[in-house]
Amino acid sequence: MNRQELKTTIEAEKNKLDLQKTKHRICVCCGAGCISSGSEALLKKLQEEVETRGLEKDVEIIPTGCMGPCNQGPLVKFQPENTIYQKVDCNNIQPVVQAQVVENKPIENMLLFSDSRSKPFVNAKDDPFYKKQLKIALQDCGDINPEKIKDYLSHDGYQALDKVLFEMSPEDVIGEIKHSRIRGRGGAGYPTGLKWETVYKYVSPEKYMICNGDEGDPGAFMDRSVLEGNPHRVLEGMIIAAYAVGANKGYAYIRGEYPLAIKRFELAIKQAKKMGLLGSHILGTEFSFDVEVRIGAGAFVCGEETALIASVEGKRGTPKPRPPFPAESGLWGKPTLINNVETLAGIAPIINKGGEWYSEIGTPKSAGTKVFALAGKINYAGLIEVPMGTTLREIIFEIGGGMPGGEDFKAAQTGGPSGGCIPAEYLDVKMDYESLISLGSIMGSGGLIIMDKSSDMVDVAKYFMEFSMDESCGKCVPCRVGTKMMFDLLQKICNNKGTRIDLNRLEELAVYVKEASLCGLGASAPNPLLSTLRHFKQEYENRIEKEI
Repeated sequence: MNRQELKTTIEAEKNKLDLQKTKHRICVCCGAGCISSGSEALLKKLQEEVETRGLEKDVEIIPTGCMGPCNQGPLVKFQPENTIYQKVDCNNIQPVVQAQVVENKPIENMLLFSDSRSKPFVNAKDDPFYKKQLKIALQDCGDINPEKIKDYLSHDGYQALDKVLFEMSPEDVIGEIKHSRIRGRGGAGYPTGLKWETVYKYVSPEKYMICNGDEGDPGAFMDRSVLEGNPHRVLEGMIIAAYAVGANKGYAYIRGEYPLAIKRFELAIKQAKKMGLLGSHILGTEFSFDVEVRIGAGAFVCGEETALIASVEGKRGTPKPRPPFPAESGLWGKPTLINNVETLAGIAPIINKGGEWYSEIGTPKSAGTKVFALAGKINYAGLIEVPMGTTLREIIFEIGGGMPGGEDFKAAQTGGPSGGCIPAEYLDVKMDYESLISLGSIMGSGGLIIMDKSSDMVDVAKYFMEFSMDESCGKCVPCRVGTKMMFDLLQKICNNKGTRIDLNRLEELAVYVKEASLCGLGASAPNPLLSTLRHFKQEYENRIEKEI
């Protein structure tokens, strides 16, 4: 396919989408969460119901990715009304079709959040859950069939790639990404444009581009949902990144626990190759780039760049001292660019709309949006995307619907095992990189676990320490031995056998492990402990107050 053929195809798919607006488009969430609730059987039953009623000419049914409020699934969305029904199953789909398609009158007691809203919204975009969100990385998730490239093309898919290849030099692309101020969404928050520029400057006949889909934080499922719901968006981001830095080979490193994400991304690769959007001489240009999927075995440490590179090479996933950084000597000793899934999902919109547009979203130091996985003691658990700088209070009580049973909020854990706990007194903290670091936490990849008064913060610290201890690769002593010693001390305190000496030793160990560990796993493993000691020290004191 050449450039003109791509433009013709995109235009044809857009026209087809416009024509389909005259009939009902029924989207059934077939992300991993809703599939576990039975959405695949529901999809089949819905297709049978439409055929039985002879409505095929008036209705199009598609499986989609995640729609957001995962604990309300299975979810079914009717377009163009944007009406979402929650907890739909094979037994109640018939009246939904009758009311929504035949009678054009929604069933209010089945609409999204009808179990908690006194008056549920017919248009889901009017509900507070969606109203405060701004979807860029998650754009089109829940609206398109992720297994059909033409669905992606109908929503401006690969237009950014076309613009890059024919209208922009690599320097232009990097400049636009730098201007956008987008930072890596994998946790470290390093400026993406600077990382691209560094790889670009190294001269080498071979360079590599890696998509980091090794999402290992407990309670995190942002990257999984993006890969499941819009794999072509991530693939397009990879191709653009490769063009910018001069890479000719790419690898998508995805956790083995994500079989659906792997399946859909591999399918996206095949479809893109068939249309000439991937492989040799993309769209008839001199630029060639190919992508393979590498499946991770579930080691948390492989989220660290050098450990991930070792795993892709077929070695044991353990980190290396830096420098040299992967930008200089990465995969097989060649300059390598590594970006995570969410970062890459934001690239095409930046190219299409401009870096200036993106930079105006968020805060002065944290531009754009962030995807969070809301979990824990929250009414509406699931996936959300909000502008950087949105407050924790807005996320919990407006988007998330507050605490179940009206319980009092106690703390929010951000950043998973590498993050920290934010107490109630900081509910109005802005969710951006700098604000979270000032409270002893981090943004991380976007896990956000909400806790109420029933949560014991010493137990929370012990849980995350045990996770880090188990996931330590064991290469360096501070992490291998230090996490085990801290876990043992936490276990002793939890059993009400700890002393003040143990508490002091915990703090000393935490600082040592943080400063002396080889990689980010060990350096951040003490964060949950240190943040709970900082904000909830009385709970530790209560465990040792009977000391004689």
